Amino acid sequence: MKPPSAWSPLSQTLFRSLWLAAVASNIGTWMHNVGADWLMTSLAPSPLMVSLMQTAENAPLFLLALPAGALADIVDRRRLLLYTQAWMLVSAVALGLLTLFGLTTPLVLLLLIFSLGLGSALNAPAWQAIVPELVPRSDLPAAVSLNSVAFNIARAVGPALGGLVVAAVGSWAVFLLNSLSFIGVLFVLYRWRREPTESVSPTERVVGAMRAGLRYVRHDPELRAVLVRTGVFVSCASALWAMMPLVARQQLGLGAFSYGVLLGGLCAGAILAAFILPAVRRKVSINVQTVCGTVIFAAATATLATVRIFPLLCVMMIFGGVAWMTLMSGFNIAVQALVPAWVRARVLAIYLLVFFGGMALGSAFWGTVATRVGISDALLYAAAALILGNAAAFFFPLRSGGELDLEPSLHWTDPILISQPHPEDGPVLVTVDYQVEPEHAEEFVIAMLEVKRIVRRDGATRWGLFTDPARPGHYVETFLVESWAEHMRQHARHTNEDRAAQDLVRSFHSGDSPPQVTHLIAEDFSKRGKHRTT
Repeated sequence: MKPPSAWSPLSQTLFRSLWLAAVASNIGTWMHNVGADWLMTSLAPSPLMVSLMQTAENAPLFLLALPAGALADIVDRRRLLLYTQAWMLVSAVALGLLTLFGLTTPLVLLLLIFSLGLGSALNAPAWQAIVPELVPRSDLPAAVSLNSVAFNIARAVGPALGGLVVAAVGSWAVFLLNSLSFIGVLFVLYRWRREPTESVSPTERVVGAMRAGLRYVRHDPELRAVLVRTGVFVSCASALWAMMPLVARQQLGLGAFSYGVLLGGLCAGAILAAFILPAVRRKVSINVQTVCGTVIFAAATATLATVRIFPLLCVMMIFGGVAWMTLMSGFNIAVQALVPAWVRARVLAIYLLVFFGGMALGSAFWGTVATRVGISDALLYAAAALILGNAAAFFFPLRSGGELDLEPSLHWTDPILISQPHPEDGPVLVTVDYQVEPEHAEEFVIAMLEVKRIVRRDGATRWGLFTDPARPGHYVETFLVESWAEHMRQHARHTNEDRAAQDLVRSFHSGDSPPQVTHLIAEDFSKRGKHRTT
């Protein structure tokens, strides 16, 4: 079978329309970023204040990523995207008008950048989570890469355009142009007639959905590996992004346009990587890709610290862009491919929380370091930290996840009940009785470890396996779920991949009938009056 083309997702009309709208919007965003960074170097040119621009932009994603992911999983994602795009439109207009009339101070600039970041924080999980709805699963890696290409086309074109506009007119102009870019996305989203999805499980609430997302990550070691590797990389890589405006203005003496060209080199490299990566992925493991990419990005960071030849710096930034794209697309594809649809936006939100939290905290940290030791030394320290961070590859290896079958299996049959519990009744104690031949007992217990992980990941607050000394081979699996509604959600959450693990456990059962499942609901004494205990 011929492997999917890197461009095959664009044959899907809706994906193509949203992709083109995203390119236009991202160009506006990067024009805006150049204007905002350049404006701050004029209003307050200290390393800390300039690095706080990255913090103000990324901190909302750190603070709101998880609630945003929960919202994107339990409300209509199209409607959520419409609201967030409208919020960013209003924020961009406000910043443009205030700057036009000379009312923007460093604090006002940081606050409105933070406001735009709020919209982006609520937008990002839903935007990434709709990708699997728009393309076949076989096209998912290419679609994720194309979304990165859209972002990096904008980063290649936007900074140079932004630099031209800032030099010719002023920062206020790029802020207003950015506001116009949101209109195209709003138009495409408004015309999208998203098919409603019917859930076979009770609707979740935001707080419960957030807990479910955190619990899923906690009990999935492959996802934790992606998050650790992402956090280690971006917290060190943030130094290059945070210090580049100061290197350009103070150490190289560049103007706004030349700074845009330098920044565009990183983005041009990221676009170049999109053409290379499909072939690389077929031959090189994701772990090797990320290790090599980290070394190259460290070299780009060290070059920015030491080299003052503008053309050479631009060339090295292209290599840095290739490395950045390699790591970012690798991490993102791994997350998308490792999670089922019911929790995808929440897990992506946690990924974004780690990513942008690392960028925000890393930018502030490296800005503080630069204030004390100088910009060049801070960048060299960051490059060394990137190299040392590669040690995480040995302890947290990555898995691509493309071979997993994450479609709902619905193999847990609904219990036969005489009276229907209320959804909020609970906690619920579920027991499963097994009879296992003694010679298979050790294999059975080992297989149960994977069942424990799955059941805890998908909703159980506690899990246990008990054996009966009076009946050799008699085992009882128990797990506790916080409510009847949450247990019904467990029934809908299990995937075909999970079913394989649970079928293996049941293959050890030697009884004449299937393992007996019992559901026990905690008695609510408040409904029966006060009881005396002796």
